Amino acid sequence: MKQQELLKSRIGMKLVRIGKMTRAISSQLFKNNGYEITPEQLTVLHALIDHNGMYQRQICAITLKDRPNITRIIKILEKMELITKSPDVNGRKIQKINITEKGRAIHKKIIPTLLDFWQRTIEGIKEEELITTLKVLNKFKENLEKELNIQI
Repeated sequence: MKQQELLKSRIGMKLVRIGKMTRAISSQLFKNNGYEITPEQLTVLHALIDHNGMYQRQICAITLKDRPNITRIIKILEKMELITKSPDVNGRKIQKINITEKGRAIHKKIIPTLLDFWQRTIEGIKEEELITTLKVLNKFKENLEKELNIQI
């Protein structure tokens, strides 16, 4: 495909639209299922499931959310007792963020709903097509990461 045709295909716009649709549907699913947290808050819990004991700036980098947004989410999750903060071992004023057992339980409760949603999302897509799509998206991600400058 020629570059001009590629630009006309609006790949970036399609990816953004898919992301926005996913966010909107996730919000609806959370509300309809009576989950006490938002998809945004789950993103932070999910990051902590994978890398517990991170600093706030690391959570920002992993989730691609800005500091004020992460600060707000962390305050809410801490108030709900889904995370805790612990002092840095080097005595610095920064704190590590840890997921609690209650946070793990909420995460575990929500994941089946999201897996079901994603299963419906890939209906009609052959396994080979999905594998190819994931490979291409990973290449997009790698190329974009070279361009992205995140301060952590």
